[in-house]
Amino acid sequence: MPIALNSLDASDRRLLIAAVGTMLFLVGVTYALAPAPAQKSMGFPSSYSSGWAGAKAAFLLLNELGYRAERWEKAPDELPSQAADTILIIAEPFEKASRADLTALRRFVSSGGRVLVTGASGAALVPEATATEPERWNPESKTYSALLPSPLTRGAPAISMMTPATWTADNESQLFAYGTDETVVVVSYHVGKGKVIWWASPSPLTNAGLRESGNLAFFLNVVGPSTPHVLWDEYFHGARASMGSYLARTPLPWAGVQLVLAFIAILFTFSRRNGPIRAPVGESRLSPLEFVETLGDLYQCAHAAPAPVGIAYQRFRLSLSRRLALPSKAKLPEMCRAAAARFGWPESSLLDTLARSERAMRNIDLDEKEALYLVRQLHEYSALLEPPGRSEQEIRAWR
Repeated sequence: MPIALNSLDASDRRLLIAAVGTMLFLVGVTYALAPAPAQKSMGFPSSYSSGWAGAKAAFLLLNELGYRAERWEKAPDELPSQAADTILIIAEPFEKASRADLTALRRFVSSGGRVLVTGASGAALVPEATATEPERWNPESKTYSALLPSPLTRGAPAISMMTPATWTADNESQLFAYGTDETVVVVSYHVGKGKVIWWASPSPLTNAGLRESGNLAFFLNVVGPSTPHVLWDEYFHGARASMGSYLARTPLPWAGVQLVLAFIAILFTFSRRNGPIRAPVGESRLSPLEFVETLGDLYQCAHAAPAPVGIAYQRFRLSLSRRLALPSKAKLPEMCRAAAARFGWPESSLLDTLARSERAMRNIDLDEKEALYLVRQLHEYSALLEPPGRSEQEIRAWR
């Protein structure tokens, strides 16, 4: 590997290091933003799970006993409208319900359907139910006796649960089935034509809890002997009917982003290696503008604005005195009158430019814009000396 790296030039090594850094960054972002399972003590009693906290055994048992049990992975608004012979089991949901979901669940119960919900999260989905999460999870099961004779307690005088939630709702139709003097763990009540059954914990229907004394009989009592259709909700466990919605909850979208970036990097590398080779265009050092730009930069860095004004002024004054056959030390008014008479130049304008230039070349705090203006004026006057005899209209047009 070191030999391979040493064989790369500097630009390729930088590209490789950038690609590796980008990959590590995306891996870190994927780890940080990947949906983490909620910290529930009992886990999720899914009908797909064969673990001790899953509920696959209960789901398969219902089918073996002749019930028409199926997993429900659709939104609640697609629940059957004729629900008198249907029970919906929502065991420890962890997905939040929308307002439309809550409305659809109320409609399902009111039309005659029955709903079994567990825990505080389950109570939040059904009408007229509220509960609070347990403060601490205890893996030890506790036994709760039946509080009164009812169809729910037939053949199951006691059940066991782990870490129950606390029931906090209060309505006239609620019926306490199991609990103690301080705690209620099973509550049932009617909503319209239907019925809601709440468990404080999903442990009686889990793979581990179903084998404990009384729990199987209690679970079958809740389902009921005359209920042919059982819907086991997986929608609120994150399962969706479409493959896209399921994959959206996995790290696969982030993996796709990494693949796209890797493809772009490969494409960029390929284009660099296989594109046409052209030598970089460099400006010739023989260009006359190089000297001008260098000299300008030098003046700018040194803040020597008076110097170019002085050079342009002395050169123009010398050329003008020669053309007019005047002494080089002639005064400015005399020189300007002669230039106006000889070339037709505006005397006042020429005198103003020369006087300002003479003062500027001695001013160490000269403004750069003023210096540039004066140098341009002197340069234009010097150009007018080349083709002699320009009229005053040409000078006014230039100005």
